[in-house]
Amino acid sequence: WSAGHEGKLKYLIKLIKETELNALVIDVKDFSGYVAYNTNLELPKKYNAVQLRIPRLNALLKRLHDENIYVIARISVFQDQQLAKARPDVALISSSTQAAWRDYKNLMWLDAAAPEVWDYNIAIAQEVLSRGADEVNFDYIRFASDGNLDDIRYPFWDEKKLKTRVIRDFFGHLRASLPQARLSADLFGLVTVNTDGLGVGQHLEYALPYFDYVAPMTYPSHYFKGFIGHKNPAEAPYEVIKYSMEAAVRRAKKYKATLTAKQLQAAQLAN
Repeated sequence: WSAGHEGKLKYLIKLIKETELNALVIDVKDFSGYVAYNTNLELPKKYNAVQLRIPRLNALLKRLHDENIYVIARISVFQDQQLAKARPDVALISSSTQAAWRDYKNLMWLDAAAPEVWDYNIAIAQEVLSRGADEVNFDYIRFASDGNLDDIRYPFWDEKKLKTRVIRDFFGHLRASLPQARLSADLFGLVTVNTDGLGVGQHLEYALPYFDYVAPMTYPSHYFKGFIGHKNPAEAPYEVIKYSMEAAVRRAKKYKATLTAKQLQAAQLAN
């Protein structure tokens, strides 16, 4: 809503001009599933998933660019209430009630393995990029994590393929569909130090090849008791974030070095 509020917008532009800040993230589809601008796409209209929070997106993007502000359009992918309502066939189902499965916040989720869900979000990304967004940021790109997970029935995922492979396939499809776009991914903070998928399918090295930027959400309050010796990680934010980000950088560098070696080997074999 802030992107469509003149007073808030003036405040943010002023803040950026007077500080070292240089970018804005704008929700074009948040967890509610509402597309927040005057879309030309037929499916969001068909699904009653348009709520005009940003009356003139093109004009807004031009205005921000005129102020030399980098604009990131954020899309919530697998947490989407409107699509789940309109298309229960691609949403998680409760085995016990046969109704839509809901998490502890009473929110519905989509099946992360559903190709139609992938393409629905890609279409929105393509449109906002064509309108002038500099980057698209994808959030909630994971399996559900909070709620009675044992009660979930998946309409598409066979529960045999690893969750990390499902999410990696989605990442690959994103990049193949948006080959020239600047893309970023919001991931759990613990992907910086864990390699087990965290139960949600997120693995750092599986994201690195497909995104220009990866944003681990290293909120200290979300870390488990005893992390790097801290009984309450929220009381040691510097140590938690520093440790996490340094681990992520080491892994990214190692991955890049491995990738380079493979590419060189492939070139040598070709010759």
